[in-house]
Parts: sequence; structure tokens; C-alpha cells
Amino acid sequence: MSDVSGAARWFGPSADLGAPPHATWLACLIALVALLVLGNLANDTTLDVKYGWDVRVNCAAVDAHVEGLDPYFVRNLKGTRLSYPYLPVTLDAFRPFCARGFLVGHYRSVYLVLAVLCGLLLPGLRGTRASPRDVALRVLCALGAFVGFEWVAASGNFAVLSGVLTAVALALLLRPGAPDVRDDQGFVARLAGAALLGLVMSFKLVFCPVLAALYFLPLPRRRKIILIAVAGFSFALPILISMLFYPDLFSSWLLAIKGQIPNQHSVYLEETNPSLLLLARSVMDKVGLADSQPVVFATYGLAALALLLAPFAVSLLRAIGKAGDESFLTRLDRWLMDHPHAAMRVTVLAMYAFYLCSPRLKEYAFFELALYAAVLIVDLPAAMLAAMLTVAIAIPTLASITGNAFVDSFGQIAVAILCFWILLLDFRAVPKRLAQEGSRP
Repeated sequence: MSDVSGAARWFGPSADLGAPPHATWLACLIALVALLVLGNLANDTTLDVKYGWDVRVNCAAVDAHVEGLDPYFVRNLKGTRLSYPYLPVTLDAFRPFCARGFLVGHYRSVYLVLAVLCGLLLPGLRGTRASPRDVALRVLCALGAFVGFEWVAASGNFAVLSGVLTAVALALLLRPGAPDVRDDQGFVARLAGAALLGLVMSFKLVFCPVLAALYFLPLPRRRKIILIAVAGFSFALPILISMLFYPDLFSSWLLAIKGQIPNQHSVYLEETNPSLLLLARSVMDKVGLADSQPVVFATYGLAALALLLAPFAVSLLRAIGKAGDESFLTRLDRWLMDHPHAAMRVTVLAMYAFYLCSPRLKEYAFFELALYAAVLIVDLPAAMLAAMLTVAIAIPTLASITGNAFVDSFGQIAVAILCFWILLLDFRAVPKRLAQEGSRP
């Protein structure tokens, strides 16, 4: 067998790539992008910058809590001027990670291992055993897409921990095989996945709309509603536990996130971040309307609708089509059940869109967005895959290496939206290919 044929088998997409020359240039592109990502991460370690500010804050808060101090007052945190933004229940949940200071001293290597683990845990959508090529693409996307992991590694944010839980939740939710109302074992696994996803969303409250994407799973409506209810309960549970068992700390947490503790750093909705809300505020600032909150939020809503939600809805309506006098939900449910492979793809696309609509999207949060992209990228044909690798990974990585102000503006969200359009364009262009392996006869 020739080297080109071997490359075709390893680098060819899940849908047929066609001629071996496609595999050759795609193999070269994947290798080049991987070198860029590894080079960028290695370059960061040589810079004279004190990294890990978030992991120091988190572990300082845990230490303060252990000592009986209120960790939401920055004066009680050693070695930092930043505030602790998470629910009180997380102070005990994070205690094992901060024990003996190991994580603070070695977090970069630990995070790298966890990011690779995310790529290994992520599921495929075809129901077949993942090929080495699929696994490599998922790991590459997790490490390099939108320079999200670079920000996680720089800041030490615990987004990598929620990323691992997200990967496990997706593996449980996106189980292969045709839907079956009698598949109780599979449904129990999905219940566990929904509960885990709800817990992940409670870690960063602004991402809770992602849970609504569970409705697009290829399951009977009753089971989907149960999944959403379980996810919602799981999302609310840490809040309830914090209110009931940490009442004083919960009050301090509310003051901290509202910015009502004087003379200290606070985390608030319009803190600098590359989100659609801040983009809308920036646009309104240019026309002198940035001080009008209703105008800013209306612009933000219109942007989310025009750039993400409306294109997604139109593409889905186009795929479903019209049939008789049935209601939209009835037609949607039947289409999702009849096309389980496409339904799971739609589910992840919806998660991607809802996540990207968040009003507060910090730079490191793009790491978790990269995990949703990693699930979707492996099924793309050669041209679309090349476009995704270039836009999602190569361009942001090159900008980071050259010191471009890419992440200091709205470059991350612009690239993420462009990638969403690429994924949506593929779904619109070839719905039969997306459902081919999962359709019922």
C-alpha cells in the first residue's frame, strides 16, 4: 500500500474525502496547524510573565475559607488583589485541588494533561469507533481552537476542570444508535449526562441557556423534557446548597458579584471581555449611546439573533420542511427521531450557539466552546475541515505568536461566529450526508 493511500485512510474525513491528493494536502495542513499550536504553547512558557492569577485567587479563597475567613473580601486573600467569583459551595469542592499548594505550583502541566484528556473523552456522532485521525483532530481543536486553552494556561482558570466535566457529559448525552423508547439503560446514561451538564453550567451561571439544547436530542418529547428538568435541577442545586448551608457566605457572594464591596476588584457583567454584549456596547459607544442600558441590551439581542440564532433556526426549518397540518414541534420531534445522527449534530450546534450568545464570555471561556467545535469538526468534508482548521486554530494562533492584539479586541468572538457559519453552511448544504449513517430505513 502506498504512503498516499495510508495518508488517505488516516487523514480522510468521516465522510468520503475522494481522491488521495485531498488526503495529502489535508495531512500537511493538519501537521502545520499542530506545529503552530505546540509552538505557541511552548513560546508562552519562555515569556517573563507571572501566569496563573486565577488559580492563585481560587486557592487563596479556599485557604481563607479553611481559616474561617470570608473569601469574598479580597483583604482576606493572600497574594492577590482579585476577587473570588464562584458560589460558596465551590470552596469545599475545590479544596482537594488546592491541597498543599501542588496545583498552584504545577498547574500548567496539569492543565495540559486535562486538556488532552478532554479531547480523548469527547464523543463522535457516527456511532462507530473513533479513528486515530478523529481523536487527533479533537485533541488539536481542544488545545488550539480560538486560543482558548492558551488563555486557560495563562490565567490558571478552572475552566479546564469544567471542560473535563463537559466532555464526560457530552459522551453520556450523545450516545450512538437509533433512539428507542425501551432503551432504559441508554436513557439512564443520558440522565447522568444531563445532571452533569447542569452542574457544569452552575459553575458559570451565564451559560445556563445551553441546557435548552437538550431538546434537540433524538428522543421522545417526554424524555427530552425529563432531561431538561434534571439538568435544570442540577443547575439550581449548588445555588440552593449555598443558600441553605452557607448563608453568610452566600450573602457575601451576592455583594461581590454585584460589585457592592467597596475598594476591591469585582466581577460584573460588563467587565472587559470579548462577548456580543460588550461588542454591542462598543458599537453604541461610537454613536454616543453606551450609557443607555436598554439600547445596549437591545443591540446585543439583535446581534445574537442575527448572527447566531436566526441562521440556526432557518437552517433547521429548511431541513425539517413542511408536512401537512402538523404543529412545528410535532414535525421537529419526528424529524429528530428519524435522523438521529443529524439530530445529535444539531444538538451540539445549538449548544455552540447558545454558549456564544452569553453576555459575559471571558477569553478563557473559549476553551469550552472549542470542545463543542471539536465534536463537530471531525465529520466535515475536506474543504470545510480545512476552513475550520485555518479560521479556528491557525489564524488565532498566528496572531498570538506575532503579538497581534487579537485577543485584546473582539477577534475571538468574530472567529467563533465565522466557524459557526462554516458548520451551519455544511449542515445546510448536505443534510443527506449528515443523516446518512444515522437515518432510519
